[in-house]
Amino acid sequence: MKARTMLGIFGPIVFAIACAQSDPGITTKVKSQLIADDLVKARNIDVDTRDGVVTLTGTVQSRAEQDKALQIARNTKGVARVVDNLALAPEPGAAPTTGEIIGDTGITASVKTRLLADPDVSGLRIEVDTNKGVVTLTGDVGSAREKARAIEIAGKVDNVKRVEDRLTVRPR
Repeated sequence: MKARTMLGIFGPIVFAIACAQSDPGITTKVKSQLIADDLVKARNIDVDTRDGVVTLTGTVQSRAEQDKALQIARNTKGVARVVDNLALAPEPGAAPTTGEIIGDTGITASVKTRLLADPDVSGLRIEVDTNKGVVTLTGDVGSAREKARAIEIAGKVDNVKRVEDRLTVRPR
């Protein structure tokens, strides 16, 4: 009878400790601490744990936020190691710098962003596709000057090998 009573008292405690040390328990602890922190924007950070190794993936707004998220994860009981897959978000309106654009998707995003930001180009009317560094511009533009400007913008993006022009001039 005494053993049953002891098991009834200590069983839930042992179970809670064991769960806390499991991968899902560690993930929950890290995520909870990130949410509770004023600097870290936990909604932009995914936490995955496998065999005690925590992987943080997502976007942070500053180096300080990244450092704090890593510190929180490293200081969480049960974490053996932390893998940092956090990306630093570019400042609003900042153009990507050399080396930041990786692959066709990045090139497409950069070209489209720059077209939308240029006051002399109607970026909403231009479709951008990239294949192996070759950018294809398709759509309607209001003038030959706008067409030339769109091609110029696309050609200046890092890692663009060539610009294919499929733009049609249709004065508005």
